[in-house]
Amino acid sequence: MKKTFFFFVLIIYVSVNGISQTVQSPEQFLGYKIGTRFTRHHRIVEYFKTVALARPDMVKIEKYGETNEGRELMLSYIALPENLKKLDAIRKNNLRIAGLSKDKMAAITDGSPAIVWLSYNVHGNEAASSEAAMLTLFALVDENNTQTKEWLKNTIVIIDPCINPDGRDRYVNWYNTSVGKNYNVDPQAREHQEPWPRGRTNHYNFDLNRDWAWQTQIETQQRLVKYNEWMPQVHVDYHEQGYNAPYYFAPASEPYHEVITQWQRDFQNLIGRNHAKYFDANGWLFFTKERFDLFYPSYGDTYPMYNGAIGMAFEQGGIGAGLGIKQSSGDTLTFVDRVTHHFTTSLSTIETSSKNAQRLIDEYKKFFDDNRNAKNEEYKTYIVTSKEANKIDAVKKLLDRNGIEYSTVSGKIKGYRYFTGKEEEAQLDENAIAVSMYQSRSSLAKVLFEQKSKLSDSATYDITAWSIPYAYGVEAYALKEKKEGTASPVAKEITVDNSSYGYLIPYTSLNSVQVLAYLLKNDVKVRYADNPFTYKNKNYDRGTLIVLKTSNVFDNWNGLVKEAAQKFNVQVDAVSTGFMDKGADFGSPDVHLIHAPKIAVVTGDQVSASDAGEVWNLFDQTLDYPITQILASDLGRLDLKNYSVLIFPDGNYQKLSDKAIVEKLKEFETGGGKIIAIQGAVAAFANGDWGIKSKEDKSDAKENKDSKDDYTAIKKFADRDRDFLSDFIPGAIYKVDVDNTHPLGFGYPNYYYTLKQDAGIYEFLKDGWNVGVLKKDNYVAGFSGFKVKNKLKDGVLFGVTENGSGSFVFFSDDPIFRMFWENGKMLFSNAVFLVGE
Repeated sequence: MKKTFFFFVLIIYVSVNGISQTVQSPEQFLGYKIGTRFTRHHRIVEYFKTVALARPDMVKIEKYGETNEGRELMLSYIALPENLKKLDAIRKNNLRIAGLSKDKMAAITDGSPAIVWLSYNVHGNEAASSEAAMLTLFALVDENNTQTKEWLKNTIVIIDPCINPDGRDRYVNWYNTSVGKNYNVDPQAREHQEPWPRGRTNHYNFDLNRDWAWQTQIETQQRLVKYNEWMPQVHVDYHEQGYNAPYYFAPASEPYHEVITQWQRDFQNLIGRNHAKYFDANGWLFFTKERFDLFYPSYGDTYPMYNGAIGMAFEQGGIGAGLGIKQSSGDTLTFVDRVTHHFTTSLSTIETSSKNAQRLIDEYKKFFDDNRNAKNEEYKTYIVTSKEANKIDAVKKLLDRNGIEYSTVSGKIKGYRYFTGKEEEAQLDENAIAVSMYQSRSSLAKVLFEQKSKLSDSATYDITAWSIPYAYGVEAYALKEKKEGTASPVAKEITVDNSSYGYLIPYTSLNSVQVLAYLLKNDVKVRYADNPFTYKNKNYDRGTLIVLKTSNVFDNWNGLVKEAAQKFNVQVDAVSTGFMDKGADFGSPDVHLIHAPKIAVVTGDQVSASDAGEVWNLFDQTLDYPITQILASDLGRLDLKNYSVLIFPDGNYQKLSDKAIVEKLKEFETGGGKIIAIQGAVAAFANGDWGIKSKEDKSDAKENKDSKDDYTAIKKFADRDRDFLSDFIPGAIYKVDVDNTHPLGFGYPNYYYTLKQDAGIYEFLKDGWNVGVLKKDNYVAGFSGFKVKNKLKDGVLFGVTENGSGSFVFFSDDPIFRMFWENGKMLFSNAVFLVGE
């Protein structure tokens, strides 16, 4: 033990002080000791490039993209010279081992190096790990460090020094302007009170550690291209947690997803014991097997797990700690401490991987061999089908990004139908696709398509249901037999006939909303039909968009319609008269003009940064429609006449208890404005006179009354960490009955699947429209505590009230959650563009 302790102290000394004669240490390059200052992102990039120039025989740098704010995203490949020369050959061989190579060459497993991928700083204000990345790079290339060269004999190390540069620099720049000449360890000091939206998230306030599978953000999309080109055997995601917490490393807490293999579990123990050896020798506290589970598929530890790797998250206490802070224990935690701990687990991970390299390769191969044989899989094929081709295309896009294979399928099938929970026969639509479990990525596919979550422990860290059919609003069937498909057909080309009178645009998917937003942004007048109608023997549903020469007096109005149709893949029909075969003519009161909304979203303190970011991202990136971000603290002084729509994302709105603010919002609504509230904002409005009321849990009151004289109030101290579970709903799917005759429900069948993350539900509206209703027996999937289940019935989840010439729209759940809940985006857009018109 003493020998080991000395070895790690030597590595740290060498890395920090720089004994090497050919490569500058981080301290020599930066001019300060790592951990005594925060390093801005561009300097980290420059250091990595400087090392690569000094050791081109061992280090290769690759730029793989840019952030929204234009910062460089970069990978560093570190290997011994003989391996760096054949780096691409090693990569291709690794893909062959996984059965993912397109060539037919045989894979070589004996002696193949294990690939260790270390990802740093996914959360920008968890800033210690990027500093540790520089120390790790130096330790690997330093010519005086012979031990790391031994490890590199059978490993390739890939370092992503900063996954989230925009968030990091947001935090670092703020901190560097807030700290004095000497840092202040008082937790109440300003330098420990990071302002909204904080540096955790990316430019659009997205948590990139929840985005691995969904790939809604540009950083994730670019990174996953490279990840899937390499498919490492080991992946570590570096984090920080509250500054009072000791260090966390693997093994993880339950629940583990059932697809995680015994070897993946065992290796976590191996690596945990190796880390513990060094932490014990240095007297550093740590914990394992608690808090951080392996279930939700879109983390930096679970996603690699479901792709055959050993995926792990390491957590150092430190959020808000700055350069130093006094902990509740009375000890002072410094930035140097935090960096050193992450640096130690970085080297320990490489060491353990090197010592187990051949086993890592062998088990990796077995994982993918079993996948291709659909070993132990109850369902062999998943079928996805919809009459709306664009909805299937959205699913295909997700599968493509994750490297999951699919094929076109047709005819009759029999299987488990997701939307009924029963075995049923079905005639497939022409757009149907089949996802076979006889493929290398079948474990990931199974997780993304699973109907019911199998939890070994309900106390989980994140949502427990996410199945693609519910999130994307497509019919799906799980088959117990293999269903052969054919290659996917080429997408149909959109052709639009010329018309000097007008066009009909089906309103059936988010693509239709994109067409609408494009036209409104370009000053094209658009109408919609309140009721179904027939033209030239073709039926058009409620919500059909109508663009006529009437009111569109400029020359290129029809050219813009064609351009939008082709850009967003929506088949538009030319129309030559306003006289319909059946239903309302275009001059009818049932056909409404859509006024281009002037939208403001409330942000800042009191508002959830991530939820505000979702709204911003939807309009900025998906709809490309202008939106103004305003601060909640400014509501009292702003001129709301500049806007027609106010969006209140989830949050804790003290301002909504301010009488003057409430009166101002009431005046905005009665004057024709529209207020849209989501989750916590709805609860805040429900406390006022807005026509909605939270639904009380009568069963809870009855239980309290009945238990007056019994012993149910007596609880065991040892159970205190699990007492909350009966009221817990981390993320479960419920089926909602939808009134699709109301504009809020246009484009939907008479049902919708929502992701519930709390027990929020409201009394049926007496003077309003109950558009989305929960009835009895509506639970579908995911964990929902029994008290929550008892409450979530016979109430409204989304609806509309009207006051004066304005309206109030509310969503008790987030319809665009993390931007992966694809089927809610149209629902939310309906609230913005259609309701109240």
